[in-house]
Amino acid sequence: MDSVTEIFLKLLFLISVRNWNMVVAGNKYNCDDQLVSGLPQSSFSSSSELSSSHSPGFARLNRREGAGGWSPFVSNKYQWLQVDLGERAEITAVATQGGYGSSDWVTSYLLMFSDSGRNWKQYRQEESTWAFSGNTNADSVVYYKLQHSIKARFIRFVPLDWNPNGRIGMRIEAYGCMYRSEVVGFDGKSCLIYTFNQKLMSTLKDVISLKFKTMQSDGILLHREGQNGDHITLELLKGKLSLLINLGDDKTHSSNTQINITLGSLLDDQHWHSVLIEHFNNQVNFTVDKHTHHFHAKGEFNYLDLDYELSFGGIPVPGKSGALSRRNFHGCFENIYYNGVSIIDLARRHRSQISFVGNISFLCLEPQVIPVTFLSSRSYLALPGTSGQEEVSISFQFRTWNKEGLLLSSKVHRSSGGFLLYLSDGKVKINLHKPGKTLSDISAGAGLNNGQWHSVFFSAKRNRISLIVDNDMTSSVHASISLQIYSADTFYFGGCPNSGNNSECKTSFGGFQGCMRLISIGNKAVDMNSVQKNIFGNFSNLQIDLCGIIDRCLPNYCEHGGECSQTWNSFYCNCTNTGYKGATCHYPIYEQSCEAYKHRGNTSGFYNIDSDGSGPLGPFLVYCNMTDATWTIIQHNNTNLTRVKSANRENPHTVFFKYSASLDQLQAAINHAEHCEQELAYHCKKSRLLDKTDGLPLSWWIGRTNETQTYWGGSSPTVQKCACGIEGSCIESQHYCNCDADRNEWTNDTGFLSYKEHLPVTEIVITDTDRPNSEAAYRLGPLLCRGDPPSEVIFSFDVGNGPSEVTVQSLTSLNDNQWHYVKAERNIKDASLQVDQLPQKFHAAPPDGHIRLQLNSQLFVGGTASRQKGFLGCIRSLQLNGMALDLEERAKITPGVEPGCPGHCSSYGNLCHNGGKCKEKYSGFSCDCSFSAYAGPFCKKEISAYFGTGSSVIYNFQEYYTFTKNSSSHASSFYADMTLSRETITLAFRTTRTPSLLLYVSSFYKEYLSVILTRNGSLQIRYKLDSHQDPDVFTTNFKSMADGQLHHVKIDREEEMLLVEVNQNERMKFILSSGTEFNAIKSLILGKILENSDVDEETMKASSQGFIGCLSSVQFNHIAPLKSALHHGSSAPIIVKGRFTESSCGTLTGTDSTLSETTHSFADHSGPIDEGEPLNNASRNDSAIIGGVIAVVIFIVLCITAIAIRIYKKKSIYSKNETKGSENEDSAESALKSELSTQNTASENQKEYFF
Repeated sequence: MDSVTEIFLKLLFLISVRNWNMVVAGNKYNCDDQLVSGLPQSSFSSSSELSSSHSPGFARLNRREGAGGWSPFVSNKYQWLQVDLGERAEITAVATQGGYGSSDWVTSYLLMFSDSGRNWKQYRQEESTWAFSGNTNADSVVYYKLQHSIKARFIRFVPLDWNPNGRIGMRIEAYGCMYRSEVVGFDGKSCLIYTFNQKLMSTLKDVISLKFKTMQSDGILLHREGQNGDHITLELLKGKLSLLINLGDDKTHSSNTQINITLGSLLDDQHWHSVLIEHFNNQVNFTVDKHTHHFHAKGEFNYLDLDYELSFGGIPVPGKSGALSRRNFHGCFENIYYNGVSIIDLARRHRSQISFVGNISFLCLEPQVIPVTFLSSRSYLALPGTSGQEEVSISFQFRTWNKEGLLLSSKVHRSSGGFLLYLSDGKVKINLHKPGKTLSDISAGAGLNNGQWHSVFFSAKRNRISLIVDNDMTSSVHASISLQIYSADTFYFGGCPNSGNNSECKTSFGGFQGCMRLISIGNKAVDMNSVQKNIFGNFSNLQIDLCGIIDRCLPNYCEHGGECSQTWNSFYCNCTNTGYKGATCHYPIYEQSCEAYKHRGNTSGFYNIDSDGSGPLGPFLVYCNMTDATWTIIQHNNTNLTRVKSANRENPHTVFFKYSASLDQLQAAINHAEHCEQELAYHCKKSRLLDKTDGLPLSWWIGRTNETQTYWGGSSPTVQKCACGIEGSCIESQHYCNCDADRNEWTNDTGFLSYKEHLPVTEIVITDTDRPNSEAAYRLGPLLCRGDPPSEVIFSFDVGNGPSEVTVQSLTSLNDNQWHYVKAERNIKDASLQVDQLPQKFHAAPPDGHIRLQLNSQLFVGGTASRQKGFLGCIRSLQLNGMALDLEERAKITPGVEPGCPGHCSSYGNLCHNGGKCKEKYSGFSCDCSFSAYAGPFCKKEISAYFGTGSSVIYNFQEYYTFTKNSSSHASSFYADMTLSRETITLAFRTTRTPSLLLYVSSFYKEYLSVILTRNGSLQIRYKLDSHQDPDVFTTNFKSMADGQLHHVKIDREEEMLLVEVNQNERMKFILSSGTEFNAIKSLILGKILENSDVDEETMKASSQGFIGCLSSVQFNHIAPLKSALHHGSSAPIIVKGRFTESSCGTLTGTDSTLSETTHSFADHSGPIDEGEPLNNASRNDSAIIGGVIAVVIFIVLCITAIAIRIYKKKSIYSKNETKGSENEDSAESALKSELSTQNTASENQKEYFF
């Protein structure tokens, strides 16, 4: 599906998103002009007027002419005030006032709009009817900015409520601007053909946009086809828009041959609807009005064979696509944009790219059809008939969501009988009756409550009746009856008045709710305009000249695949076979884990679990082994021992594992569990796991993160070893796996993989079984998970009539190694439980329970007397009835309980800076700086180095592996999945040389990233993420940065979005065009590039100079290359060339070179502290406090003395070095080197101190 979708968009939609925004939004420049104040009085009209001085022409805002506003003759809900703006406008705001100096104002109203003054549409917000709040007095102005603009010529204000002590009174204004557009009209027999340029098909950003309006429920909007039955069609079907992509029958590929995506509903309402199809890289969006369907297209466009013609409105030469039965479009298009070109503008100017079939006009004709909305079951429309005629003939169209409702009723002339035409179970039925007897009950049609327009024709002549639905003779009925039917004087549509004796309307079902149009009596169309003006017939609770039907199932609020159905007033969800229940199929009927089933008393067996609860993932089947520990067992398709021969690197043995759940479901189950594991057994005979000669793995496995893993069962992800290598029990001590001994006898490396983030295993690759006597066998066990993270706290008590419970459920796990607050309370009236900031839960006291709890045992904290299911963790600040309990003293004499608590990271973890991770210690904490570019107790000490001429630091991302020329191709394929879509880079530097190369990252695919200083000293970032394109080049707008000062740079990329920050305040945003993925990264280089690299000229110039100066705190994602080179050179994959020495040049500058790092003091934690170590002892007492204060005072005095001495020494050293340096080197560079040397001397023996 994905590839075919991208075929369509690749070949079809080639217009920029910017053009779409311009077209759809209309005029976005200062669109807030007054549209009403300058109009003549003839532009105003209304339902009625109280007097000539209250006419609608006096309804301008802030005007006092006439009586100072419009008021109708009668104040009721059928009144309206209408304005003709003269031409279509974009309306962005409205404002209202009451009648000047009166008690007449409107407190709420509806806003309607139309292009023709007919077929109105109600302004809606969030798919629901929105009434505007009006005025509270006569003269204040109430202004509303519309959340989405209206594009129309006519607007109408419909009062809903008004001042009860006055009448309806309004003055109004509308704000906006004129709306310009290109339109074209189709008569249902024509089409427009556009032939486009083949050269424009290579872009990655494609968009097509248009608007359309029609009264027909079916018709082709656009079509494109090829020679072999391939075609693409955008078609209106039953009022919904369908995007159809069809591949011809002769294709020999595995993709589906047809894709059909449907959006929208009720699109045949003769109002404008927008269509947008966007394609950017692999992301595709298909939008109709405000509803969007997203695709993620992949693959090459190899299958769809299409011509370079696109037709709008129909198929010019049907036949090749087999679409002879499809109807052409009958209606209007507006603003068709394709490939950045206005198609309608080309057609208007008769350009050569455009040709026509049939008649096309450049205006939009509005059908003069007036629909009627029956708002409730009490609505009715009474129309007069000609009494006594022998023939009754009535026709109309209707649309509704209700299965039942009265459509038409009338008495029979000269008889006390009558007939009913009504909906029942979605069918149209006729009921003929006379007192005490039903003569017939016949039906036609089915499923007529689907929201579509349906036509009904009913005729009766004496004793012969006919009923035809949708002009379909197969669903028509004809019958003879024993009742003579003659025309009566009144026909009731939709219902009957409540007053009087209307026996012909008394039915077991309610009135009709829906829309009707094209009503005809006696073959004569009813003039609904006259009905609206009370000239003809009468009505109640109707909206005339609009159809107010809405689709409550769009969007579908039924979750988890629930089926949506609706009536006029509401929607319903059918949750059958979804695994969920509730009004919207939200609540799961299955438990989240086997542990939960065990708590319900279930035994071992197969169960459906819903691992994310009410989330989007569905339930799946697992086996629950409910022994002492409850295990969730998830099987895959290959648990047998499988033997492998004749596999090598060029022809590897690859096996994929398919589980009984999707990867998303598996991830949710793993995340929900406390522990997961999977046994992986690898049996070998002369089949190695690692090739010692080139350092490359010979076998590996892949988990759900799609990353290659080279550690095996019983080991951990951080080392490439097997279980025997961890335990030191391998059959040959020089190897870390038994199989690497390469013996001609069977051995194995078997164990459990238990790193949750990598599970489950989805693929195994074996390459070393093609030598003589070489063979391997593997077996992968099922995925096993156990334990639920605690997420609820229960307060249980018994006051004499059985246990009661109060439960607070947390959305997050409570075993997150953070402190949580719990407060439980019980009194005579109720019990309550509070957990953290969650809503407090209450439980009313039982009416017949004891007032006081009668407790006579000891208070057990953290467990029970039987020591079952004891608490493992920390408890502090325990209070009972307001009295604090000394848990620490009791812990000293209680077995299994210790004073103190390793919970310091929640309080002091923010002291670990620059990506350092807080780690708990028994009586304190420490900062783990492993993934930080900084060092020191709090990860605040900058790691800096001085780079001399030609020096280079190379960090190889393929840790522990070396690549020879013979294995380079394999290495490239093996690490092809090491793809980055985002990276974060931070560094600081000082230099006076230009051009300079600060950082370079290479890949096996000739992609690269370089950060350089150009010849003028500006910072430049160069990304080349497509080996076939030139690099993206981004230059920061900053002064020369080769000024010898320390500059900080941060680079953040996420796909095509690039953010650059310089010196923590200058921020810039850039967009990449060369790609979004950095594939198969190879190495990171600081300084000079020594390897052969295919880079651009500017990067090459910068590399030839290398870098001379100071680099500090360099970090690439979680890699810190400077730190690795200086502190872990023997174990890290680092190569250092040239003069490269550690320095403090990134920490100390100028006059502050004698300042040490900030120390931290805790008033509530004193005592003996190991120098430079974070919080090792959190206990305190009085003597410790006194001693700490004295120590602080003494230390401050010593510090002041030391600083004074150091400043004096530093000045002396600086002066000597500066003098010496000036004799040997150029002034600018020598000054920098001298300062770096001075700072390095001054910073010796610096340490962080923690108080």
